[in-house]
Amino acid sequence: MIRTATPADVPVVHQMIRELADYEKALDEARATPEQLHEALFGERPAAYAHIAETADGEVAGFALWFLNFSTWRGVHGIYLEDLYVRPALRGGGHGRALLAELARICVERGYERLEWSVLNWNAPSIAFYESLGARPQDEWTVYRLTDAALKELGTRA
Repeated sequence: MIRTATPADVPVVHQMIRELADYEKALDEARATPEQLHEALFGERPAAYAHIAETADGEVAGFALWFLNFSTWRGVHGIYLEDLYVRPALRGGGHGRALLAELARICVERGYERLEWSVLNWNAPSIAFYESLGARPQDEWTVYRLTDAALKELGTRA
């Protein structure tokens, strides 16, 4: 079952974000607090949205956290999937596919023309899964990121 996250889900989503960061070998970079997550998802001006995958007995199996982006070429919004995570013991049960299918349904329903995300190059199981759904890598593009000192330095230049 896939459902929209509620404020009561913040602790388990926060825990799964940390599990994902650990899997991606970057736990020390996962600094978001439950309070920040609550504000981002349920504050006065939500910046992101989340869906929860549950097992038949109501156990939280995974989540998808996403936000809207915009394509200047297509002239419409799309969804950027920030995190997709299914707990290891529950993988292979269709939860990841169901989460992606729900986001695709939202795109179709709202007229969004893209569902995009990033995947680590070494994450072969996820890459194979995404490609089995028809997703294709954008090999001609490289993601760039400014953070920490470089971001502060650039942001404080006159």
